[in-house]
Amino acid sequence: MKINGNEIRPGNVILHKGDLYAAVKVQHVKPGKGGAFAQVELKSLTGTTKLNERFRSAETVERVRLEQNDYQFLYESDGMLVFMDQASYEQIELPRDFVGERAQFLQDGMQVTVESHEGKPLGISLPAQVVLTVEETEPVVKGQTAASSYKPATMDNGVRVMVPPFISVGERISVSTEEIEYVGRAD
Repeated sequence: MKINGNEIRPGNVILHKGDLYAAVKVQHVKPGKGGAFAQVELKSLTGTTKLNERFRSAETVERVRLEQNDYQFLYESDGMLVFMDQASYEQIELPRDFVGERAQFLQDGMQVTVESHEGKPLGISLPAQVVLTVEETEPVVKGQTAASSYKPATMDNGVRVMVPPFISVGERISVSTEEIEYVGRAD
């Protein structure tokens, strides 16, 4: 679908110079001399390239719609993560690097959404929060709760998170998968 250069919004995926890019930041500029344009920061979905491009309103760009499919995480084998399509029961394998540091939050049976273009996976989104059990943390020190201080805690999947002083070993807490931080007690 073709759109004008000034219609690009953050999060849009466009085909530019033969590659897929996601718009990260968009700033509309109206200089005193000359026509208005959109200054767009683009991040490559297939590589590690970042671009800063100017798009005038008269220019058109190809906006791409990504297919979103629900998958269920099954298991990890030799650095590959195996997912099953909820609709067709087909299995796909993605390298652990594809998910990045958030791969440590994957749990058996977890529902994830895989974004793909023409059958090639480009991104994955996990649930916003996961419930984990605290395996190791410092004991509560009396009087420490007066100030808003946090202490380190290690979860059952090996993730280290800063938690409030009242959290103890064995408690179940919610952790944000985006910011990797404590959200609240679970249950």
